[in-house]
Amino acid sequence: MNSNRFRRRSIRSPFSSLMSHGEPWLWLTSGSLAISLIMIVGLLVFITIRGGSNFWPRTLYEITLLDGEKSLGEVTSRETDSSNSKDGHDNTRRRLVRTANFEVTGAHYKWFDEKEIASTQQPKFATAVERLEDGRFHGFPVRLMENGIAVASEPESAWAKYKEISPSIRQRFREANRIDRHERGELQRRLRSARLAVFNARLHHEDDSQIVMNAQDEEERVRSEVAEISSRLDKKVDSLRRDNSSWEFEFETASGHRMTLPVEEIVQAWQPNRLGFFGKLGVYWSRWWEFLSDDPREANSAGGVFPAICGTVSMTLIMALLVAPFGVLAALYLREYATDGPLTAAVRIAINNLAGVPSIVYGAFGVGFFCYGVGGWIDDVFFSASLLADNQPTFGTGGLLWASLTLALLTLPVVIVATEEALVAVPNSMREGSYACGASKWQTIRRIVLPRALPGIMTGLILAMARGAGEVAPLMLVGVKKVALDLPIDTSFPFIHPEREFMHLAYLVYDVGFQSPNSQAAKPMVFTITLLLVAIIAVLNIAAIYIRSRLKRRYTLQQF
Repeated sequence: MNSNRFRRRSIRSPFSSLMSHGEPWLWLTSGSLAISLIMIVGLLVFITIRGGSNFWPRTLYEITLLDGEKSLGEVTSRETDSSNSKDGHDNTRRRLVRTANFEVTGAHYKWFDEKEIASTQQPKFATAVERLEDGRFHGFPVRLMENGIAVASEPESAWAKYKEISPSIRQRFREANRIDRHERGELQRRLRSARLAVFNARLHHEDDSQIVMNAQDEEERVRSEVAEISSRLDKKVDSLRRDNSSWEFEFETASGHRMTLPVEEIVQAWQPNRLGFFGKLGVYWSRWWEFLSDDPREANSAGGVFPAICGTVSMTLIMALLVAPFGVLAALYLREYATDGPLTAAVRIAINNLAGVPSIVYGAFGVGFFCYGVGGWIDDVFFSASLLADNQPTFGTGGLLWASLTLALLTLPVVIVATEEALVAVPNSMREGSYACGASKWQTIRRIVLPRALPGIMTGLILAMARGAGEVAPLMLVGVKKVALDLPIDTSFPFIHPEREFMHLAYLVYDVGFQSPNSQAAKPMVFTITLLLVAIIAVLNIAAIYIRSRLKRRYTLQQF
């Protein structure tokens, strides 16, 4: 009987053997890792393909319907439509075509059923035109005119002449815009400074005092000087725009409608059906350059995103500079100086809970405390003349500084927790060796503990930058703006303008994706902006990871 019991106990199933060796858990953990990597890589590949292909010049098709109607455009997608079938078997193939020419057709995109299409062609001289206003235009070149006189009356010669004169026209257009934005802006700032000086003098002195009279005389001098410079700038800008306004390009749409476009309003134009691979590649990179370096147009659904790039990078870097010292100092006190007790435990619990607070709550706190509280006090003390003159707050509203501080507060728990973990990882033997050599506690922290913990601190900073750069909700309350062409960082003095509102790529994704009147045209732009945001965050993180790796190589091998 005992031998039978022994035999029953000694019999083990193959599953029990696998469990004892941990094989199922190995497959479970490795499978979870593989699924996570597939999801992450798949998301990045999807964004890269959809965002990176947005600027590739696609073939223009001339579609002729059975009733004789003609349209010219890019085929953006195809699908099977079963909405009109009763049994689900009579499916209709259809294609979505970007027809453009909104002022003619009343729509940017149009669906075409395959069974209603009589023929599809690829016209040689079909032209896509990106304009300053009214969106994309598709047509055929007819003639190029200067002062109403045709200088090229054939499609090929008109296109060749346009390619010849286009660079000089764009150069004059950019020069006129530069004068209007920067030089005239500088003149307006001089006028405002002189006017505020008068108001400031009146706040502290009597109206008939010598100081007020000197400020008024200085204002009159600045006004006369600005008027003289403005007159010269007006003549220069008028000359530039007069030269540009003399050139016009006449096109004909697929439906036979004639349109004349000022060459000055043409941002880019290309004929994709005549381009080879390298020609399309040149157009592709030129459109990317326009996207990265130009200002937005058409309610942010066209043009560039340079102000948003500048705002995103500057806000992220300022946030990192603000959150790093506060997070490190707080973690140092909690780990190196504070004794373990109920108060310290409560502080740690509060820090962990702050990491889970919704970001919109931080935005509400930022607008109430930073904008209206601290900013209002700064305006009352230092910018009272501006409030009296323009009734406009300087720091008492949303701006780059308050947005950076709000996001620094939001990401502070991440930095504190990561720094604490890095401090804990430093061996106590290194501290004891430092004390044995006669070093004080602060000397030990500064020369031994902190250098060894820097890689971990950099990890926390990387996580904080990644989270802060992608936030939208708090920025909507404390500084982000739909269109803000005045950059928060420029070449004028002072170089940083923390009081200015700014544009942000994450908010731009929300605005273009959900607020654009042309949802079909906005869809590829959303993916492109998302790709750019991911790339910027990746570049910032790679730079931080590079610094972390250098610090790790420098301090990890140091042992006592």
